[in-house]
Amino acid sequence: MKLKKDVSKGSVTLMVLSVLEKQDLYGYQMIRYLEGLSYGVFQFNEGTLYPVLHALEKDGMVTSYWDAVEDSRMRKYYHITDKGIKLLNESKKEWEEYVGAVNAVLIGGALNAAT
Repeated sequence: MKLKKDVSKGSVTLMVLSVLEKQDLYGYQMIRYLEGLSYGVFQFNEGTLYPVLHALEKDGMVTSYWDAVEDSRMRKYYHITDKGIKLLNESKKEWEEYVGAVNAVLIGGALNAAT
């Protein structure tokens, strides 16, 4: 199932910070990782991911560094900062509250429709 762009828009930053909390990643690697974790639901492209990463870096939520891989190509890796971890924790709480409220409305709506 492919999600409409506006459905996932608000959660991209949360997902990026979440995967960077586990390990440093380069852009394409992050795209594949998010796709795999979401069972193919989230299929980001560079045009979606890189503006998010650049904004996070500008705001001090992530830092980046260049590193060579086996074939001597340089890749830009992203690393979450303490400031980014704080934002991630706050965002997780907001997300849980949001999802809980949406589920309450959906479940309540289904219950009310049945009566």
